[in-house]
Amino acid sequence: MEKEAIYLRVLNDLKKRINQQEFPNLKLPDERSLATAYDVSRSSIKRALNVLVQQGIIFKKRGSGTFVNPLYLKNQTMFQSMGHNLGVSDSFRIDGEVPAVELISFEKQAADEDTQLALFLEDGEQVYHIKRLRQLKGQTFMREDALVPVKLLPELTAADLQGSLFQYAEATTKKAVTRSFLTISAEPSTESDQEVLALKQNEPVGVMAGIYFLDDGTPFEVGTMRIHYKYMKYNSFDSLDGE
Repeated sequence: MEKEAIYLRVLNDLKKRINQQEFPNLKLPDERSLATAYDVSRSSIKRALNVLVQQGIIFKKRGSGTFVNPLYLKNQTMFQSMGHNLGVSDSFRIDGEVPAVELISFEKQAADEDTQLALFLEDGEQVYHIKRLRQLKGQTFMREDALVPVKLLPELTAADLQGSLFQYAEATTKKAVTRSFLTISAEPSTESDQEVLALKQNEPVGVMAGIYFLDDGTPFEVGTMRIHYKYMKYNSFDSLDGE
């Protein structure tokens, strides 16, 4: 089994055990003990733990070890992680309902200069241009416009885009989408926003625009989401100590 698949197996099992509150005093075993228990290399353990840190599920305390974040256990719905914490399917829910997807357009095109720069692509490389709507309770609350390198997901089809793109990427590349650089703002809604999102002329639209990365640092997607302002709730987990 390749290393990426090994670390994902460890990652998913640790999440399951954390959710079942198997760790006394919220402390995880050290890396060496985990490597022995899972019969994998320490590098695989380290990678799995780093993803859990990025998702805010655990934290590392120098000199003391690695601990489950108690806020995660108290309010898991706020974290919306479970391996796909940056994706719409897990980040926007009502009463556990996963947003429905309506695919508007899906096509390949040559990456322009700005896209090449954002996604580290060469001249002539192609991207998928994906436009989708997201709905909850039958109401459209988001418009998505995304560009994804074709070389990362060469077999992607329109049918795959009826579900979570990030979950498809993890299953296909054996890497999770765990990091992003986003600009979050509010703007006056356009006529198109008002029509699609059922906004009034004097109501704003939320905008989330930026780049998403796979856990190995590869740029995965550059895009924009225009969101009904009532759904603009964003949680962030940031590390300022170099971990």
